[in-house]
Amino acid sequence: MPKFICRYISAVETMNYYIGRMAMYMIFLLIAVLLWSSISKTLFYPSLWTLEVAQFFMVAYYILGGPYSMQLKSNVRMDLFYASWTPRTKALIDAATVFCLVFYLGVLLYGGIESTIYSLKYGERSPSAWRPYMWPIKIVTCFGILLMILQASAEFIRDIATIKGIEISANPAELRGQR
Repeated sequence: MPKFICRYISAVETMNYYIGRMAMYMIFLLIAVLLWSSISKTLFYPSLWTLEVAQFFMVAYYILGGPYSMQLKSNVRMDLFYASWTPRTKALIDAATVFCLVFYLGVLLYGGIESTIYSLKYGERSPSAWRPYMWPIKIVTCFGILLMILQASAEFIRDIATIKGIEISANPAELRGQR
């Protein structure tokens, strides 16, 4: 493979590795918010903000962790046949199906960008009692979808290399022994 392609894969996977590792710890923020929600409902006056903050953290956790999950091959697959296939056959199927994923993510990103622009332009707020601005979570969502498209393209290039019998150096998670 040409060096610029290997650098592209390395850059995408390194970026998704570090963002995914940071997103992994958002679960503790989510737990803290939900714990505070339980305590405040029991001992004090219930907080108006806890439900939506918990939802925002969960969306960010899920969206930013998706590319990392894909990189680690821990995404959900139907292993009825897939597990018994050779690496080359797996790469052929993955290379063929990645177009469906990228199309879906492209439509999501298009809609997300349109919604984010609307949210920024009109100062969209949640219809709840707390009324937070919606643009921050919409930007995070668009960023996460873009990262997933980049990771899917890196996986596609890896699949093509596997089909051709070319070895591309390990991804960042493999290099650190954290798979």
